[in-house]
Amino acid sequence: MTAEDLSVPAAEVMILGHYDKPAGYATRRAYGSPSWLLTWTEAGAGRIVQGGVSFEVGAGDLAVLASGTAQRYRVAPAARRWRFWWVHFQPRASWAAWLAPYARGGGCHVVSDVPEPVRARITAAFTRAHHDAHWTVAQSLGISQHSGPPPRPAPSGGGWATPSSQPVPFGDGPGEGWVPVVVEGGVARELVMGAVEEVVVLATASAKPRKDTSPEGDERVGRVLALIAADPAAPHSVASLARAVALSPSRFAHLFAGETGRTPMRAVRQARVRHAASLLEITDMNVGQVAAACGFVSPFHFSRAFAREYGVPPREYRARVRATLDRA
Repeated sequence: MTAEDLSVPAAEVMILGHYDKPAGYATRRAYGSPSWLLTWTEAGAGRIVQGGVSFEVGAGDLAVLASGTAQRYRVAPAARRWRFWWVHFQPRASWAAWLAPYARGGGCHVVSDVPEPVRARITAAFTRAHHDAHWTVAQSLGISQHSGPPPRPAPSGGGWATPSSQPVPFGDGPGEGWVPVVVEGGVARELVMGAVEEVVVLATASAKPRKDTSPEGDERVGRVLALIAADPAAPHSVASLARAVALSPSRFAHLFAGETGRTPMRAVRQARVRHAASLLEITDMNVGQVAAACGFVSPFHFSRAFAREYGVPPREYRARVRATLDRA
């Protein structure tokens, strides 16, 4: 299985790539994706539609799309090309507070016009992540035959370019970009997640939220997301979260859904499941112990919620992750 085969990646699969697409390129997922999608535009422009929200992204724009919502994206109507990095992933719970001020509804977050000095560092983070997607101890010691990133399509379109530590420069017209890679487990996955986290932090910390976004609403939703991320296993409810930001439950639920495209309790469930996935990856706790540690009332309820978000039950998820780690 290659990254090209995964037009709708499984939730536990992390894929990273770079495209330089001409006018006419488009992708449509009628049922959304079980994984989140992040795009970073370097040149040209794209149009993204998800959850009833439509917007364009241009050079210096970061878009982060939540899972489980119908989406489509393409080269913008007036653009000749769209050159962008992309990654399918499952976010860390702590990212919610960074992204909240940039929510546009429908599970969309758009960080527009990242300052020029920061853009080069973001591109460097993606380049490093592409390099690290198949990281091994042998490679780091210089034992591997290829210490650079995986090969990318040659500019001529024939065969593969020679691996190097730098991308081949693009011309004025659209090209192929870097070949997508499925990120290996273990250390490689942590390195790539670290690079993606760097991208999210750099972009959200340096840009400014849209002026037409309600600062008060964003702040309250951001505080709730941070509260959930800090302790996903706590006995959160719509009423308790509403009290934390001095809103009535109905007003809070409406505000939260409008900003994030999710109900408050779905956000809680997703945070608990992401926390559970981490425990399944790095501990030997059994399913019942993981369920209790993440705030689920029973292993059965936990297994159903986990499968709904990740597409596989907890035991199978752990087996896949560890099998991938053994091959790394």
